[in-house]
Amino acid sequence: MIRCKRVYEPIDAADGERVLVDRLWPRGCKKERLALSTWLKEVAPSDTLRKGFCHDPALFDEFRLLYRGELAAHPEHWQGLLAMAERGTLTLLFAAREERLNNARVLAEFLEEELERRGPSSSPVCYAD
Repeated sequence: MIRCKRVYEPIDAADGERVLVDRLWPRGCKKERLALSTWLKEVAPSDTLRKGFCHDPALFDEFRLLYRGELAAHPEHWQGLLAMAERGTLTLLFAAREERLNNARVLAEFLEEELERRGPSSSPVCYAD
């Protein structure tokens, strides 16, 4: 399961793996307080994309499309997140005030689609004579 949560919300035992997915460190947060599994700056939107979006809801659809393009071009940045999600709960942490229109939500949606695309692993059947 993949969840999204603001870094300013209390830590919960149900969070599982806690991964910060923002390019910038959140204001006013000490590293110890966040109880992170890791911080993946490289999975966050590029600086150009982040600055262009500037958390403007009117620009979110375009931001979403462009960010998904960045993610598709760099699977090495998010492959480890799939492994974490397959093992248990993965909580993507973000600092944005907007809880619905942000990069963590786009990333979670992207990762969920990748997990569905993978499906359960199986070995191909061999029908050789």
